[in-house]
Amino acid sequence: MPINQPSNQIKLTNVSIVRLKKGGKRFEIACYKNKVQEYRNGVENNLDDVLQISNVFMNVSKGEVAKHGDLKKAFGTTEISEIVSEILKKGEVQVGEKEREHDQSALRKEIATLVAEKCVDPATQRPYPVGMIEKAMSEAGYSLKPNKNAKSQVSDCIKSLQSDSTLPIQRARMRVRVTVPNVDSERLRNKVSEGAEKIEEEIMGQNDWEVILLIDPSQFRVINELLQKECKGKGRIETMAFAAATAP
Repeated sequence: MPINQPSNQIKLTNVSIVRLKKGGKRFEIACYKNKVQEYRNGVENNLDDVLQISNVFMNVSKGEVAKHGDLKKAFGTTEISEIVSEILKKGEVQVGEKEREHDQSALRKEIATLVAEKCVDPATQRPYPVGMIEKAMSEAGYSLKPNKNAKSQVSDCIKSLQSDSTLPIQRARMRVRVTVPNVDSERLRNKVSEGAEKIEEEIMGQNDWEVILLIDPSQFRVINELLQKECKGKGRIETMAFAAATAP
């Protein structure tokens, strides 16, 4: 009876396979999902917690264990822990088709959710449903970047929707409060206000001038840098809310 049939024991839906080509051969190890990255980041150091089976294979799914001669020729040793460590550090993580589709679907929805939180319909100033954003992403042919997180892709996605989809969309305006010492208010009032789409309220207090503005999010940094430069740390800008209307 065959003894090296891990494919009879392992359900590949919960396995990450790491593959390394070396010495003209292909070597694979079967790892617990998500543990590979933890090992590479130094979070996990125990190989027993990373590996499904403490062995090296030519083909995990077929249960083909690597021969000692091939290991010795390729790695210069037959010590499994040393070989496994090298494969973990240098190998490529193999992702199954179903897992890849699931990950892409989850990433697409996460990006669409973040876009929906930050953008509105220009005509109504109301946010779009996430499903409508996803359809617009498909229409625009937006290409996901699997190696980047959702947050880092939001700006590119919004630009793609604005240029390549038929969905009218704009970033929701930020409502901010800017506070400046009275001594600097006259000098900075015009510079602060020129970055605003709307001035909602102004208050001249005993010590400070305070103004509430609606701005494009890109202006937040511009105003903040102005205050840091001109007010020597005494001026400040605070986010109050995104100004998208909500459904009644």
